[in-house]
Amino acid sequence: PESLMQALEDLDYLAALDNDGNLSEFGIIMSEFPLDPQLSKSLLASCEFECVEEMLTIAAMVTAPSCFLHAPPGTEEIARSRWRRFSHPAGDHFTLINVFNAFRAATASPTHPGNREQWCCEHFLSCSALSVAEMIRAELVEIMKRIELPISAPDFGSEANLLSIKKALLSGYFMHIARDVDGSGNYLMLTHKQVAQLHPFSSYCNTRRIPEWVLFHEFCISEGNSIRVVSEISPHLFAELVPQYYFSNLPPSESKDILQELINHLAPVSATKEEQK
Repeated sequence: PESLMQALEDLDYLAALDNDGNLSEFGIIMSEFPLDPQLSKSLLASCEFECVEEMLTIAAMVTAPSCFLHAPPGTEEIARSRWRRFSHPAGDHFTLINVFNAFRAATASPTHPGNREQWCCEHFLSCSALSVAEMIRAELVEIMKRIELPISAPDFGSEANLLSIKKALLSGYFMHIARDVDGSGNYLMLTHKQVAQLHPFSSYCNTRRIPEWVLFHEFCISEGNSIRVVSEISPHLFAELVPQYYFSNLPPSESKDILQELINHLAPVSATKEEQK
């Protein structure tokens, strides 16, 4: 019963339910996608923020199995150096786009049929996982077309596009925010107040940079209390996009106090924007 109530509460935070507890119009569209509700919400938000192409790739890559392979003993450093080519300073979600785009480019190369397998082997990546991501992405595109949602042109790499992707991700994953509380990579999650470390496959482990505020895709207890697929976010951006109803229900913490100050600072600006609208 507790799990069921938590699931209903999460759907309510995502605006997927109406006041009677039924699916809202937004929730009905979300349910068209064979994805977790948070990922569906982010994908729909990408229509508003005009970063659909990029969000489709992220959705496919996080839904498919992890594309990073455990390097055989003695080759770990080689694997890290190969993965570093794909690392994006904005975080793992953006790194996954780089990996997928590079995989597609290798696939399109007019060489022998075994090219994609060879390319994946050289880069310590799973060819089967990337192929699954390719199929998932194609299925999501078909659903978008069937329900007549707009697909914006790709613009990956521009500052405006990176910001739009972060806004789309935050629209669905505002419940998956953590803060490094001691500067050494111990991330305290805002919702459950559990402490976790970055997953070893994170691009931040490769670059040895520890961002303070992050958005994560999932929390893995089985893999040493780690957060997987992590990207840095600005607390200002979180304060701007977080639903007030959700934020007010967060347990007390130093992180919440910091965010509350930012929200209080943003409130007059938001009121002015609302008046102008």
